Amino acid sequence: MKPARIAVICVAAVAAIGLAFVVRAMGTGGAPTQTAAAAPAVAVPMAKVLVAARDLEPGKRLVADDMQWKEIPAAEVLPDHFTDGTTPVPAQPAAEVKPAEGGAVARVTRAAADVATGGAKSDWLGAVVREPILAGEPMLDRKVVRAGDSGYLAAYLEPGMRAMAIRVTVETAAGGFILPGDRVDVLLTREMRLSDAAGAEDSGRSRFATNTVMANVKVLAIDQTTRVDDDEKAVVGATATLEVRPQDAEALALAKSEGELSLVLRSYADTGGPSGRVGPSPSQSRTATVRVFRGGDPEVVVVQ
Repeated sequence: MKPARIAVICVAAVAAIGLAFVVRAMGTGGAPTQTAAAAPAVAVPMAKVLVAARDLEPGKRLVADDMQWKEIPAAEVLPDHFTDGTTPVPAQPAAEVKPAEGGAVARVTRAAADVATGGAKSDWLGAVVREPILAGEPMLDRKVVRAGDSGYLAAYLEPGMRAMAIRVTVETAAGGFILPGDRVDVLLTREMRLSDAAGAEDSGRSRFATNTVMANVKVLAIDQTTRVDDDEKAVVGATATLEVRPQDAEALALAKSEGELSLVLRSYADTGGPSGRVGPSPSQSRTATVRVFRGGDPEVVVVQ
């Protein structure tokens, strides 16, 4: 091989080796740039939104296990979402915050407070589902009926039951200690005229009789109060709304026309029995009078 060609080959080999070292040096020298590029991205603020923990059907009364908190980017929180208030969310224009259908003063006030400061999960306990809510779907105010909302009582009623109001006073409602959610017995006190069979001297006189017409009936409301605060001990009202079956409502309406009704508060330990009418309706109950002689003096006793 000619010396000139050998020289060319050697120069090319040296150049190739030098180029390899240069490329390697560039690779190791660029590490700081790659490290800088791999720096952690800015953390995205997350907010906790209240969602359904399971599929909720209309008429379902919400309990704590029906709901859970779910984290989503704060920027994706909508005006009608319910957050826990721990993470600030982008401010929404006032025009976008609208009260739900059938809104009342209580609903507007609550909605404004929820948007401004968030709320508590306990605010939803006892609410009744109005529209189907799927698992993981955010809880929306328009899909539930909460205490104080229009239509709450109709949603709160158990299927097949009716709500009926009766007039009460402080004396006939256990001094105001009967609260919504309590169980009571309904007593009827009526005046009965004695017949001629009782004796000429007693004819036309009257006696009063009391009997239980309804037992273990649930109180839905006192006046328009359907839920009381934990620190409220008594509620004084002019009407009490009771939850009764349709046939029991007929008996209760008849009893209202026959005399004065009184509510008797039941213990929590005695609320597990049957609920509804006791015995025949007031108009079907038979009464009789018996003359009892004691020491020669007659006394008329009403027997039911």
